[in-house]
Amino acid sequence: MEAPQNPTPVTVITGANSGIGRATALHLASAGHRVVGTVRSLTKADKLLALADDADVTVELVELDIGDDASVEAGFEQIFKLTGRVDNLVNNAGVGGNSVVEECPSETFLDVFNINVCGATRCTQAVLPSMRKRGSGTIVNVTSVAGRIASLAQAPYVASKWALEGLSEELAQEIAPFGIRVAIIEPGVTKSSIFAKNVDAPNSSGAYDTQYRHMFRFYIAGRNHATDPLEVGKVIEHAITTDEPQLRYPVSWCAPEMSARHDRIDHDDWIELGTITDEDEYAERFKQVFDVEI
Repeated sequence: MEAPQNPTPVTVITGANSGIGRATALHLASAGHRVVGTVRSLTKADKLLALADDADVTVELVELDIGDDASVEAGFEQIFKLTGRVDNLVNNAGVGGNSVVEECPSETFLDVFNINVCGATRCTQAVLPSMRKRGSGTIVNVTSVAGRIASLAQAPYVASKWALEGLSEELAQEIAPFGIRVAIIEPGVTKSSIFAKNVDAPNSSGAYDTQYRHMFRFYIAGRNHATDPLEVGKVIEHAITTDEPQLRYPVSWCAPEMSARHDRIDHDDWIELGTITDEDEYAERFKQVFDVEI
């Protein structure tokens, strides 16, 4: 008698309509996963569906807003009716946010946290009961290199991604006894629409010109060296399927170098970097500290 075959893994990917989410959805579908992608609007998913058709794969879509309790509850109810199970959850959906701390309204912090932290939490809470009952599953949280290294003038984004990193560490311990793994994916800069969206420089006081210049210099370098989001999708596949899992996976331009140096940066070096106003001097010191050219 032949041994029973493992069922096709069901993988849910939030924010599947663009960037890393779309690349991961298409890649995992081609790798044999049954992929359910969540999108905020089904009417805007034409490109994803066209790419899936071109690749001769299927990505099933569910309309879901991770920023809303009722929408997440309804969306995952639909997912479980559709698939019967969720083996892997990829918490990818998120938003950015540019501002220095002094000038960032509390509403902006709350809005970004609601998506980047509470959104991932809502979706995780929706799948954990069935994963615990089954004794298996993987939660993949997509954070950012900015979740390890504080990026200038992106206070709400940095704070939310650091929070998601801490949440993921805690979650990994909490659910390990149930046979469920957590993987933290830390992308650097990938080719996506982020550059068109990441143009805000509020600077309402006029006191933070230097900080915004440093931020945009970093992103100009990122735009010139950005890697294909498929690279992240392949790392997510590895994190799900490997027999030798690790907690963190830095990937894409600048992330491996900067993440590796996070715990070795001297506090005085970090503060000194912030005092440099000359752009070329800043870039030279940044290279010395992080081994990344900007």
